[in-house]
Amino acid sequence: MERCFRRSVLLHTVIAAVLFSFVPVSTSIPFILFHGIGDKCSGGVSSFTQLLSNLSGSPGSCLEIGNGENDSWFMPLTKQTSLACEKVKQMKELSQGYNIVAESQGNLVARGLIEFCDNAPPVINYVSLGGPHAGIAAIPKCASGPLCAMVEALLKSAIYNDFIQDHLAPSGFVKIPGQISKYLAHSKYLPKLNNERPDERNSTFKDRFASLHNLVLVMFQKDTTLIPKETAWFGYYQDGGLDTLLSTQQTKLYKEDWIGLKALDVAGKVKFESVLGDHLDISDEEVEEYVVPYLMQKEESEFILYHIT
Repeated sequence: MERCFRRSVLLHTVIAAVLFSFVPVSTSIPFILFHGIGDKCSGGVSSFTQLLSNLSGSPGSCLEIGNGENDSWFMPLTKQTSLACEKVKQMKELSQGYNIVAESQGNLVARGLIEFCDNAPPVINYVSLGGPHAGIAAIPKCASGPLCAMVEALLKSAIYNDFIQDHLAPSGFVKIPGQISKYLAHSKYLPKLNNERPDERNSTFKDRFASLHNLVLVMFQKDTTLIPKETAWFGYYQDGGLDTLLSTQQTKLYKEDWIGLKALDVAGKVKFESVLGDHLDISDEEVEEYVVPYLMQKEESEFILYHIT
């Protein structure tokens, strides 16, 4: 009798173990946030990161590069991207994949991370808030003060000078429509990021960007910081001047698919969204509509039974 009882208990234990081994378990995919120029991860950006985490139920963190406020101005984007790459690879919680939310200039670091970072965990969804993706035709506005006056004077003096390119981050994405040859020859960041140089196009950069599950491009209708505001959608002026503004689909970057944007769009993975406010002026309701859904994706795994004793 006792022997039969033990067999029954063992049989039920084995059956339960086998059933339990195939129960799917969902875990939230983490996200990281990149702030814009002249900002830092503390203060308002910290609150925004926490808001996104609260609304989506996914763990998130703002990734700071150096002294965020100063280095966002004075550390070249190439170095910012390199530091971001190393930080991401050291964050074990991102090892199975993660999402990105980026603000303004932070989008260029985010895209550099996606395209340039070797042996990095995959980026699944990427939400861009007011990103200068196709460049800007004028210097971004700066608050008043001696620092801003110095920065603006340096930028206006020789935007494609090596010293400026190596010491002022915004110079890496200023693209003067009447100086395209100088831009392609001397700008040290955006031409590489957008695969714009015909003899230097890198298929790996394109493949990595095209591997995104979702790309959300949010443009601000009253944006006075990005000129043109359509750069948030990869739209830009026709080479030669400010007279003709090309839509995303009219640009060579899109038509010749230099970075995989067209491939993503054809696959239905690009969302072109717009909100009414000025640069980065987005309401909680708009955040819930355009950002949060792409942070709520779950990663499903299964317990697999290897040994039953």
